[in-house]
Amino acid sequence: MVTPPQDMVGHVARQSARNASQANAIDLEAELTWLSRVIERRFQAYFDTGEAPPGGDEAMVLGGSPELKAGSAYADLLVQLGCDVVERLALILALAPHIRPQVLDVFHTRNQALDRRFTEFAVLRQGSDEALWPTLDTLAFLVGGADLALRFPLLRLIGADHAFVRLGVLRPLPATPDEPMHRAVLRIGEEWLHRLTLGGTPKPAEGVQFPAQRLTTKLGWDDLVLHPVTRDQVGEIEAWIAHGTTLLDDWGMRRLLRPGYRALFHGPPGTGKTMTAGLLGRATGRDVYRIDLAAVVSKFIGETGKNLARLFDVAQDKDWILFFDEADALFGKRGETRDAHDRYANQEVSFLLQRIETFDGVTILASNFRENIDEAFARRFDSIIYFPMPRPEERLRLWRSAMPARAVLAKDADLEALAREYPLTGGAITNIIRHASLQALKDGGRPISQSHLLQAIRREHAKEGRGT
Repeated sequence: MVTPPQDMVGHVARQSARNASQANAIDLEAELTWLSRVIERRFQAYFDTGEAPPGGDEAMVLGGSPELKAGSAYADLLVQLGCDVVERLALILALAPHIRPQVLDVFHTRNQALDRRFTEFAVLRQGSDEALWPTLDTLAFLVGGADLALRFPLLRLIGADHAFVRLGVLRPLPATPDEPMHRAVLRIGEEWLHRLTLGGTPKPAEGVQFPAQRLTTKLGWDDLVLHPVTRDQVGEIEAWIAHGTTLLDDWGMRRLLRPGYRALFHGPPGTGKTMTAGLLGRATGRDVYRIDLAAVVSKFIGETGKNLARLFDVAQDKDWILFFDEADALFGKRGETRDAHDRYANQEVSFLLQRIETFDGVTILASNFRENIDEAFARRFDSIIYFPMPRPEERLRLWRSAMPARAVLAKDADLEALAREYPLTGGAITNIIRHASLQALKDGGRPISQSHLLQAIRREHAKEGRGT
């Protein structure tokens, strides 16, 4: 199979993104036109009768919702959530202030008899420009006027178990703490506003809520030298990312399998654990985030659990890969319970077990020593992958692949001998080549000699606390 050039792959991806964005804009335009008709019909019914009708005209008011194009972010969300016509109206009503605020201008209409705005419209005016924000009561007015039998069921849309709230699609916010929930503003969640307008998932801002850095790489699988067994096991994670949803849903395994995937990478430093995590993200199109354990682990009782809860809440439903490097600090063995602090520490480990098992993304823990990881975690990994010290033939590949393309080797430079005689990791070999290359440049750009390489090996051994 011929692999297309990287620039061609990027061009196809950008064109696909533009097409999806255009389809989404067309769908939102059609949906806003429908919302305008719904508002017009409700106002006409209201002013024709002098009062909001008791719901008998619901079908007449809400009818004519447009057929949307499959593949747009908005249409896909409606399908994903299984939205009925009322839920669909709630969603576009919440979006309107952000993408077509003038659709709501009619709600500025004042009651001439009382010289005040209509209470039943229940929109909130906020800001110096008196921007209008629809509430649950606004939705209730559009759906059924004054009919309480239609109003009360709408409270389910802001219930904790409804998909709108559970997934953060809508964030119903009371104007004040004492405001009743039916007066809650229907605000679209920031992440979903980004998805439905700009497309894709917004990158999280590093901080207290999400203490992690995005892990990226420009390298490919050909640049990674692993033992064949290790590479095959990493391929199992790729297979899960590609086909896990099909296995859970289409093949009916969701009732038996947990969501997400959990893996432990263990082995000496420099054997490719971090690089593998980055390559998994690049190969599968998923973002990889390396968790900042220093910002997560706290000496204060209970704080570590809170920090992790926030982290996993942000990452849920994002298709991200979370990478916990040097995970011993967080997932290490539980000690003997001697005091209250030990009890809380063990409770936090139990919380971690529960949170990792319910996380729907890919979680990778990395440790230099498998035995440092608590057995309670080890039993729950979907795969435990050992990254061994490279063998001589693998070390030779590492020496050759890490050598700069413009570097010139002296005649006495013997990479085969170095690969055979020195048991080094890929990370160590990269450090050695960097140091030897700098020495060669310092010497006037001379070819890299065996002495340059041996000097760099001794320097690396000293850094690691080993003799020559």
